[in-house]
Amino acid sequence: MKTATISRHVTRNPEILSGEPIIDGTRTPVRAIVANWRLGVRPEEIPLHLPHLNLAQIFDALSFYLDNQAEINEYIERNHVPDELVHPIIKARLNQR
Repeated sequence: MKTATISRHVTRNPEILSGEPIIDGTRTPVRAIVANWRLGVRPEEIPLHLPHLNLAQIFDALSFYLDNQAEINEYIERNHVPDELVHPIIKARLNQR
């Protein structure tokens, strides 16, 4: 298994999510952190949603995203769940923000 370190906390492993950028030592894709941030979750609050991550990992992932927006946006779009498939309770919760 070959891994490619991209930054201090971001890596790629072809055996995990087909090589999509992830947080080192986890299966958490950078896009998951970016998705929370785009919903208005402050970086300091993201570990409440992803408790296995620390702030250094969160900020490194956001930094990686800002340097590689086109790539990460493509992963986000590719994994987007259509609105009609989102459960109404989840929609209501998202609309509260």
